[in-house]
Amino acid sequence: MAERDILERGLRTLELELSEQQRDLLMRYLALLVKWNRAYNLTAIRDPEEMVTKHLLDSLAVAPFVSGERLLDVGTGAGLPGIPLAIVYPDKLFELLDSNGKKTRFLVQVVADLALPNVTVHHKRIESGELAPVFDGILSRAFASLADMTRDCGPLLAEGGELLAMKGQ
Repeated sequence: MAERDILERGLRTLELELSEQQRDLLMRYLALLVKWNRAYNLTAIRDPEEMVTKHLLDSLAVAPFVSGERLLDVGTGAGLPGIPLAIVYPDKLFELLDSNGKKTRFLVQVVADLALPNVTVHHKRIESGELAPVFDGILSRAFASLADMTRDCGPLLAEGGELLAMKGQ
């Protein structure tokens, strides 16, 4: 399977050592993303091989910088980077936030299918003010400008918490 080979090569490049179970979970997530993307338009990328590099591996590139126990993925969309990171760090708690109902329904299904007890999905906007300010880290791939992310997410950080903004090409 070409996607698995691309994942394996990418993990070596990123110097991430994952168990066979974790690699299998990433591939199962990819299969769900490909399947649901046909009906729900979760991502503009349709090619599974391209999804591995531009979604899975891109999300995992930030793994060495993830710290703390409770993390918030803002504007998670199809669960990126939150789901891949939750697979890599099963002992950390990930809360995935998105305002798009079809995307959060997909994520609820992913969490159930992959049995990810460390993931909670929220269908709401960051501006709602409904989240408690106790996150050790807040991350996002494509949420907003850095200024908007800092303004909206900064108050939700615990003391010493970090914002991880994945920006650029």
